[in-house]
Amino acid sequence: MYRFSIENQDWILRFSPNIQIEAEEKQAIISSILQLGKDLPLYSHGESFLIMNDQLGIIVFNVEKIPSMILTVANIVTENKWYIQKNLTIKRYLKE
Repeated sequence: MYRFSIENQDWILRFSPNIQIEAEEKQAIISSILQLGKDLPLYSHGESFLIMNDQLGIIVFNVEKIPSMILTVANIVTENKWYIQKNLTIKRYLKE
């Protein structure tokens, strides 16, 4: 669990118990969140958002504002588990 402030709001960043990552990867997530800056307080309680990180993949965040400002890393989906659906066909997503 980490504490940080954005726009005079004190937030808590926590990680879902199913996520097992190293301290370096946690630091990459914290850096990504701090880059959001003014956008983070715009999310409502119960909303979710994604950050696509080159190192980790897609990071899924859940926002809680009641009773405290809590941001939970709900899951991390590595690039080898990305899929895309086009015209009713599902294929692995490959970066171009």
